[in-house]
Amino acid sequence: MFKQFLRFFAAAGFAFGVSTLPAQAETVRGVGFGDSLMAGYQLPADAGFPEQLEAALKAEGFDVTITNAGVSGDTTSGGLARLDWSVPDGTDFVILELGGNDALRGIAPDLTRANLDAMIERLQARDIDVILAGMRAPPNMGGDYARQFDAIFAELAEAHDVLLYPFFLEGAITVDGMMQADGIHPTADGVKAMVERFLPLMRTYLSDRGEG
Repeated sequence: MFKQFLRFFAAAGFAFGVSTLPAQAETVRGVGFGDSLMAGYQLPADAGFPEQLEAALKAEGFDVTITNAGVSGDTTSGGLARLDWSVPDGTDFVILELGGNDALRGIAPDLTRANLDAMIERLQARDIDVILAGMRAPPNMGGDYARQFDAIFAELAEAHDVLLYPFFLEGAITVDGMMQADGIHPTADGVKAMVERFLPLMRTYLSDRGEG
């Protein structure tokens, strides 16, 4: 009887010890999914948007990783085709940045909308949060095209109840020293300025998840 009591006590004590151990927070895993603006065109490996954003968030105490899944030249059609294998299982959120090359090529806004809509639906079906990064049509496409294209992002964000960052290049575009010679891609300093403006949204998102 005494041995049985000792075995019971040991088991109960072990269970009690396990139950009172503090829960270990899991790393929040993100993917930056986009085109050359996400890939870090002509930039050092650590100077792209996902890399700089991850570093800035870690410096603030957030346990987060952001994988760079940017492909230079990608359109929304290309993104839709590679989405499933570019975003691995276990991903918590995706920063979805596509559409700029659609506008540069004059692709019909309806197709851009349909592709982005399908990508958001696929990600949400996998319980992956979407942070939609908006783009704007270049001025040479004309006012009618710009109105149709520019409206896509806010309308999709509202329809799918996802977070929206209105304009991905905010802080770099048209600012001296922040864009490369082509006028399309940011410099490393330009990316840093973009990250600084993106951080408040990410702080809110991660804090709402109970991180930090």
